[in-house]
Amino acid sequence: MGHLIVNADDFGLTAGVNRAIDELHRAGVLTSATLMANAAASADAVRMALIRPTLGVGCHIVLVDGAPVLPPRQIPTLVDRKTGLFKRTLGEFLQRLFAGLIGSEEIEAESAAQISLLQSEGLALTHVDTHKHIHMFPTVLRPVLRATAGAGIRAIRNPFEPAWSLRATRSASWPRRTQLHLLRQLSPGFRKQVAQAGLATTDGVIGVLATGSLDAATVDSLLKALPPGAWELIAHPGYNDADLAKTQTRLMASRETERVALNTIKQFPEIDLICFADLRRGSSPVP
Repeated sequence: MGHLIVNADDFGLTAGVNRAIDELHRAGVLTSATLMANAAASADAVRMALIRPTLGVGCHIVLVDGAPVLPPRQIPTLVDRKTGLFKRTLGEFLQRLFAGLIGSEEIEAESAAQISLLQSEGLALTHVDTHKHIHMFPTVLRPVLRATAGAGIRAIRNPFEPAWSLRATRSASWPRRTQLHLLRQLSPGFRKQVAQAGLATTDGVIGVLATGSLDAATVDSLLKALPPGAWELIAHPGYNDADLAKTQTRLMASRETERVALNTIKQFPEIDLICFADLRRGSSPVP
């Protein structure tokens, strides 16, 4: 039997995203969420998380397409000098990262600041992940691991989707599928660094390839293929409202589709739903 963390990203993005996360958790199909420390509805998300102790809550570290917690002058290589915000697109961030123009110490400092802000609100964070999965790249992973371990957090997302899950996601485009296959080459290095840091992680993540198209049929296909081990299904549920439109996210109508699709999980009572707090340090399976 497989163990499955069902995690919603972007907790705090809008009130509609927060409401969807709360509803799905109360429905028994969502076990975890990662909270943005400095988004428009972060305060509402913190309030909600504090009254839902059964919901595992992690820090969704944002280093691209968002606002920093630290003053821009303290992280000049991470932000746009004109706006004081992070670079708008992943492409801009990666271009600077690969050119060696982003300071590792700034990544660590901003990550630590976001984690600390949420912990100061009374949240016992179960894990961390990053917006747009940028901790899959070693030069981001190392400072994120330092910030995570330094804050006493014991788990981190494994951002790599296994081959079986890619095969079970039938509607995805070939360019995107090929991209994820290539990125899996970074997986061994990721596992080594996480083990050295003494953190727990899963055997892999599912639903990355389906981001933006995670419907009920795809959830059904993924869960029917779920092997033994500990896995994380990531989702981006929400309500497509005026607040969501203001964020300029590419995931608009799909958030409603995902919100409905996650109820398919009820059809798989044999799957053990867990959260990151159930993982053992240094290994992925639960006892």
